[in-house]
Amino acid sequence: MKLNGKLDYLELSATGCTLDSVKSFYSAAFSWSFTDYGPTYSAFAEGLDGGFQADADEAPAKPLPVIYSENLEETLDAIESAGGTIVKPIFSFPGGRRFHFTDPAGNELAVWGH
Repeated sequence: MKLNGKLDYLELSATGCTLDSVKSFYSAAFSWSFTDYGPTYSAFAEGLDGGFQADADEAPAKPLPVIYSENLEETLDAIESAGGTIVKPIFSFPGGRRFHFTDPAGNELAVWGH
């Protein structure tokens, strides 16, 4: 069961190499397994779920913590009210919807939900 406000997903860049090579590394080093979602995205579920993005136009420059929300619009309003800045408005992706924000320290995070 998803819990509102809990860190839920970690998305990492895979643009410094090929997607296959990063998957091979984590498979060899940690016995991770992957589920491919098209040619540029592969997900893992190793404790904290996450995935690697190999599309340079979509890849985060730094690791992207992703938080789950039961109501994206309410959470977006709460983030803005608390002093956060929305840097990517709500958009759809395979599996749900999400938006990105920066906190007052400049850290970028995302929030997703169904």
